[in-house]
This record gives sequence, C-alpha cells and structure tokens, in this order.
Amino acid sequence: MYLTKEEELILNGAYGYALQKAMEILVALGEIYGADRLIPIKSAQIAGVSYKNIGEAGIEFLKDLSDAGAKVSVYSTLNPAGYGDEEFMEKQMKILEIYKMMGIETTSTCTPYYGANVPKFGDHLAWSESSAVVYVNSIIGARTNREGGPSSLAAAIVGKTPNYGFHIEENRKASIIVEVQAKMENFADYSFLGYYLGKMLKNDVPYFEGLKPEKVDFLKELGASMAATGSIALYHVEGETPEYMNAIEDKLEKIQIGDKELDEVKERFNAEWEEIDAILIGCPHASILEIKEIAELLKTRGRPLKIPLVITASRVVRDLAHALGYLDVIERYNGRILVDTCMIVSPIELWYNGIATNSGKASFYLSSSGLNVKLDNTEKLIMEAP
Repeated sequence: MYLTKEEELILNGAYGYALQKAMEILVALGEIYGADRLIPIKSAQIAGVSYKNIGEAGIEFLKDLSDAGAKVSVYSTLNPAGYGDEEFMEKQMKILEIYKMMGIETTSTCTPYYGANVPKFGDHLAWSESSAVVYVNSIIGARTNREGGPSSLAAAIVGKTPNYGFHIEENRKASIIVEVQAKMENFADYSFLGYYLGKMLKNDVPYFEGLKPEKVDFLKELGASMAATGSIALYHVEGETPEYMNAIEDKLEKIQIGDKELDEVKERFNAEWEEIDAILIGCPHASILEIKEIAELLKTRGRPLKIPLVITASRVVRDLAHALGYLDVIERYNGRILVDTCMIVSPIELWYNGIATNSGKASFYLSSSGLNVKLDNTEKLIMEAP
C-alpha cells in the first residue's frame, strides 16, 4: 500500500505514539484487504462504547491512546452506550470521558444522521455501527466499509481510511436481484424481510425489485435487520435509492421472496403477551416520525400500558419530541424515551424475561441473549398490549 511521506513519518513515530498506533492499525487493515492507498474521510462513527461489549481490556486500550495525547482530526460521534446498575454506569461513564478527551462528540446514537453527523452523497467515511453503515451507503449514497471499533477510531485520529471495499465504485454494484412478491404493508414487514435475507445472502449487495416503501424508516429497518443477521452493508432499491440506476452491469441471479418467507420469521418470534415484560422500540434509534406515530397510537388506545414501553432515540430526536408534545403523551401512557443508550448493548437479560419489539435487529440480539421475543408491527404492539 502506497504511503505519502507524511504517512510514513506518522507510521515511524515522528508525530508521537498515538498517531503511530492509529496508523499501524490502518496500514495493517489496508494490507489485509489490498488497499492501494489511504483516502481522506469526512467523518467517523465509532463503536466500542458499551462497557458490556469492551470490558476492562477495552478501557485500557482507550486509556493508553488518550494518555498518549490521541485526538480525532475529523468530526466523530459514538455508538450507543450501555445502561446498567451503579457499578456498570461508573465504568460506562469512564469510557465516555476518555472518548470526550479525544475530542469525540459523546452523543451516543446509532442514528447520527438524525443529528449533526450527516454525510452527503459520495462522502468517504469511517463508520462502524452496522445499521448506520448500511443506511448511509444505501439511502444517502455515502461510502464506508463496516469498520470495527479500533479501525474507526484509528481513522478518526488520522483522518483517513484504507481505499478498499465500498469506497471503490465497482464494488458498489449489485450482486443479486431480489424480487419482492410479499405484501409489504408496515414497519414489521420490512423487519421480517431483512431478517430473512440477512441470513440467506450473508454479505451480498442485493438489488430490490417490487419494493415501494411508504417511509424511509421502512428502508432503515430493512437494512438494519439485514446487517444484523448477515453482513450486508449496501443495497439498492429500484426507483428509491440514489445509485440504483447504475447498480446492475451484468446478468444476475434473481430470487423471489413471498409471504411464506416472511411468515417463517414471524412464527419464530411469536411469544405470547404473558411472556412479555416490556415493549422496546427504537432499534435503530427511533426517528421523530416513529415517535409521532407511537404518541398517536397511545392516544387512540386511550388507556395506559400495563407493561413499560421503552423507546430509545438520539438526544436530537428526544428534544424534538419534547418540543412537539409527543414525550408528554408517551409518559402519560407508561412510556419513556431513553437517549444515548441501547438495550441490546446493556445487560437487559438481567431485567426482563421477554420483550415485544418491531425490530428484526433487536429480535436477533434479544433472542441470542435467551429472551422470549414477540416481533410485530408498531400498531399491533401498542393496541394489543395489556
């Protein structure tokens, strides 16, 4: 991999330990994937935030970099933090403080594109959260690989990332066509579709025919579910996403997905309400339109939920929900909006036995933690819950 003179000096330690360590990570990654050079990035979104995920070893790694004077050189935000008891939160706050010392915005969200970290078409990024990666690649048309926590942090410090994968035009072409014959009527249908296809396609670049999503949130959930059950980081939807017109160059295999395949997923996550302790919405973090819908459904329901409703969102969206009056409605009906956190990177299995959700991504991780899961549409969750 070609390095400029300045990059060679960084690698050799001329600019200090922190930059050297970051450059070592990027060079190793570039050599593994056959990158020809490093390219500048516009922003970073960094994983490795929850204490549940990184533990003491992760804290030591971050502390070593921070003590060596590591500072990010591009605008950078964090993935959601964990939430737990007093001991857990003490460790969690320590992690956030270290990141803050590096110059990173500690707005911990998996939807940074709802706030200040909004890329534009063609921007090169170093983002790590799987649902955010597939969103900005597919729906915005920015360019990022699915980075790990250390590589996204290293890229943020250096301001560059190796030029491989989805940074290169030819790698962004579709590799398979998916003809959707199923009835796609609501948010949960896109969760079912994404869950099924992620497991089936692994790391393909699907091109969808027959999808006419009413809301961008539906596509957000489709990508998040595919990224959770598989490794899909880019997809195209005919007539909807920005690169679809140039996404197909050669004749590709075509598969059909009907109601039968979606029903398979629904039947997998069909816990009874008696097994459910809470409703979780906001995986990925909820948009203001999702929160508006929930508030309106609660008012239509007309009586408080007997089990708690937990909505996770970014600070920006929560503050907007408060200003518009949606938060007051949600709290009146036994709901709350949590910010800067995510239940699937928290020790949720210590608090609940079963969760109802509209998210395929959440269903995948919650069931992996041994919880009973009910996956259904938002309207059914709110209107049919006890």
